[in-house]
Amino acid sequence: MSIVYACNENVAHSAAPPIPLAGAWARRFPASPDNPLINLSQGVPGAPPPPELLSKLGEAAADPKTTGYGALQGDDGIRSALARDIAQTYGNKGGALPVNVEDVVVTAGCNLASRRLLICSIATTPLMLPRGQAFYATLLALAAPGDEVILPTPWYFNHQMSLNQLGLSLVPLRCAPPSFLPSPAGCAQLVTPRTKAIVLVSPNNPTGAIYPPELLRQFAELAQERKVALIVDETYREFVTGRPHDLFAETDWRSYLIHLFSFSKSYAIPGHRLGALVASPSFQQHVYRLLDCLQICPARPAQRTVEWAIDATRPWREGVREELARRQDVFREMLDEVEGWEVETGGAYFAYVKHPYPGASSELVASRLAEHVGIVALPGTFFSPPFDNVDDDAFIRFSIANVSENVLRRVPERLRRLNELWPSL
Repeated sequence: MSIVYACNENVAHSAAPPIPLAGAWARRFPASPDNPLINLSQGVPGAPPPPELLSKLGEAAADPKTTGYGALQGDDGIRSALARDIAQTYGNKGGALPVNVEDVVVTAGCNLASRRLLICSIATTPLMLPRGQAFYATLLALAAPGDEVILPTPWYFNHQMSLNQLGLSLVPLRCAPPSFLPSPAGCAQLVTPRTKAIVLVSPNNPTGAIYPPELLRQFAELAQERKVALIVDETYREFVTGRPHDLFAETDWRSYLIHLFSFSKSYAIPGHRLGALVASPSFQQHVYRLLDCLQICPARPAQRTVEWAIDATRPWREGVREELARRQDVFREMLDEVEGWEVETGGAYFAYVKHPYPGASSELVASRLAEHVGIVALPGTFFSPPFDNVDDDAFIRFSIANVSENVLRRVPERLRRLNELWPSL
């Protein structure tokens, strides 16, 4: 049905969410109990949180005190608990906590993972628009339409979508295989007077690459030298062994750093939409104005539960981290035995895999993976600007976290089957 009013062109011209396209490929596979679909497309926890955490969520939801509005910036309890957790994760600063409660804002999700439905005349089917809080609010507080943001590629597609919807100029920083690590020197060449921020994601989505502390320190120095914000999305930092970096403990971090975090993956509660933004109180004052329009307050039952869970579930989270690290090793070893398929890099939830078919785009390969052998994974085209050479478009993201190891062990057989079928497709 047509409408008489116009919609925002920046939204209408931004990329459509790619997960539904992968779902359409999957529906063409004739799955059966003996030959089930293997869905490795979306980065979601493969197991529920501990029973005690679920019980705490139920208790918090049943408490009338959590039904009222809370503080715009989040409840003090969870903010204080996260500040202490940051000190434990990243180290103290001269014996003192590197982050104070005033530096922490709790948000309704971190990286545009929650979506609300908008129907507009540009499309004949519903268009799902990202509406996450921490990253969106950060961009709105930092930049105006026409300003530039440097984003390494392969990128998280919701970050690209957000920049486009807000009318910001996305400046790609290409990261080359096999490491897919961004270059500080290459980034420096892209900074202009219009640059407002550099965005990094570590462990990375989609590549799984874990940025070394020294690399992050170099980007911190670049941001301070060129007077731009350094946005570091560490949604998957719980799955890193050792200290992710020393920026909180060893630098004047409030002058340049905006740290984003999500409780979704670490605590296996993505449906409860809880994230955090850590930055200078001077910057947070701008964020408050935006959050008053975006969220009013984050979900309070989840806040109360996570406040308890930060310390109480630490052993469980460490076990998940060790399991995912072992699964990365197992997946790499399994693919080493399949002709032509290679894990280029991987970490946390993701493995970035090179396919063996010259002249075939990653999107073509991913569609055939789903339709013919029942593996749903996301092609590199979903995470990158257009490729000049199709043979550079040779990578597919496998999410190894959302199925059991037994299911994951079925992947090599199906890749061999696709190798056999490929000449006839």
